[in-house]
Amino acid sequence: MVIDYSISAYGWMISHRERMDPIRQALDRAVKPGAVVVDLGSGTGIFALLACQSGARRVYAIEPSDVILVARENAAANGYADCIEFIQALSTEVVLPERADVIISELRGVLPFFENHLPSIVDARQRWLAPGGVLIPWRDTLWAAVVTAPEWYQDLVNPWQGNDYGLDLNASHRILTNEWQKIHVNPDQLLVEPQSWGVLDYTRVENPDSRAALTWTVAGSGTAHAMILWFDAEILPGISFSNAPGLPQLSYGNAIFPWSAPVDLVPGDTVQVHLAADLVGDDYIYSWDTRVLAPDGGLKADFRQSTFYGTPLSPATLQRRAAGHAPGLAEKGRIDRLVLEMMDGRTSLGDMARRLLGEFPQRFAGEAEALTRVGELSLKYGRLPESKYLKDVTGGT
Repeated sequence: MVIDYSISAYGWMISHRERMDPIRQALDRAVKPGAVVVDLGSGTGIFALLACQSGARRVYAIEPSDVILVARENAAANGYADCIEFIQALSTEVVLPERADVIISELRGVLPFFENHLPSIVDARQRWLAPGGVLIPWRDTLWAAVVTAPEWYQDLVNPWQGNDYGLDLNASHRILTNEWQKIHVNPDQLLVEPQSWGVLDYTRVENPDSRAALTWTVAGSGTAHAMILWFDAEILPGISFSNAPGLPQLSYGNAIFPWSAPVDLVPGDTVQVHLAADLVGDDYIYSWDTRVLAPDGGLKADFRQSTFYGTPLSPATLQRRAAGHAPGLAEKGRIDRLVLEMMDGRTSLGDMARRLLGEFPQRFAGEAEALTRVGELSLKYGRLPESKYLKDVTGGT
């Protein structure tokens, strides 16, 4: 999956010195004169440029989106066009002619469990990193705490619980409380001491999923609304930054996972959370099952929540995804199949569009509309056979 950030979003990330300065420091330490560097998910090319400044002989800047054109211009403007090899592709589709001394991959979202961040790093580490090579970042430590966030929670649920029309809209409430959001919280909102729920050692990690069991004994009183997650990033040993509450607000923010309902906590209460992050396709499904026990062992709350429930799914939709379902192709599928069959490296997009219009005249208003559809499929499934860095059609090198 290709994530297209706006140029302003890239600029916002670059402007956070608390994030950029440690990465720059790590590149200066790791990149020796003459080193080979891979910039995984290069974006506008900032890390590729910094690697050249640090003395790299060659930087392979890999970026699937068209923002790579901006990165090329940035390289030329700074005199590094001959140092950087730009490759527009998913990293898992790329074959490099040499091993890398350093691989840098700043592919996190609000949390490190983002899209195919981990599988991409594992693949790059296994195929490209030279013995003794350096990964940037080195590892992330994941943290969790229970928080009070009354204003945020009311903004989340009030439209569905307190409307002025006498309507029961609780179905929407159930969906919203099974979604997580980005937020910035203050340390005084934490009702318990933070606990680590995992460590991602990028030099060793293989499994993109994570599971943890957390237990807190409450020391004070307060109304709990959610669980908050963040990470401490160790770029290299001794070089780090964090998006923890109370530190300068980085572009990551914190991830807040609402509870199904607020819970009044008192000293001696026990909060138990089973937390899971499972990569399914191109995205993560999070689950957070919560039990709150009173000091005498009585059950105060029992929530079963998951982002799986944060999307409405009709019985018909579920049936279409069942193992026993035998689907037939709808018209859109027949159109796509025809186009894919014509992608033989010899048939032009114009010829494809004309044939598509001939076979599905009722579907397209004219050749231009058919060409638009063919072009979309070409962008999604086509390849650049002239690129020496892409795997061949059989998946070999």
